[in-house]
Amino acid sequence: MISALFVPLWQILMWAPQYPEGLEMKIWIDNLSGDVKIISALNHYIGMKHIEVSMFPEFGYMKYIVMALVAFGLITALVARRFMLMAFASLLLLTGIAALVDFYLWGYDYGHNLDPTAPIVVPGMAYQPPLIGTKQLLNFTAFSGPDIGGWIFLVIGIAVFAMLALEIFKFGKKQA
Repeated sequence: MISALFVPLWQILMWAPQYPEGLEMKIWIDNLSGDVKIISALNHYIGMKHIEVSMFPEFGYMKYIVMALVAFGLITALVARRFMLMAFASLLLLTGIAALVDFYLWGYDYGHNLDPTAPIVVPGMAYQPPLIGTKQLLNFTAFSGPDIGGWIFLVIGIAVFAMLALEIFKFGKKQA
């Protein structure tokens, strides 16, 4: 999980006829990269806020959450008890759910709270980016999904739950 501190966690990709090569935004643990300025400028035409690192308070504390998860995982390995593995698996699951809920709420706010004086206003249209998957937003196709760091977390979560299942179903009630 430590490597997730140094690779992008999430990605948003966009394609349109005027951008056939696509635009990308990479979301890191404490930063944004890619075509952020271009995407932000385009979004501003339809009334969305400018995208800036400062609009994400999560960037100030996400690395500490990941480091706490790493520490808890190391303690779990050292203690080598099923209850710790269950706690670690639960913590990973709850953290993942919280991250997705936070991203959804941010996307909802970003795509629905539009400036009514924007140059392009389509009545009743909202531009919430997809949480996971692909969505058509006017003439843009937008994709949102895990990047390298997100896949790392997913694989670790699957491995931890697989270890827990093995512990419970193979070794039964030998260890509490």
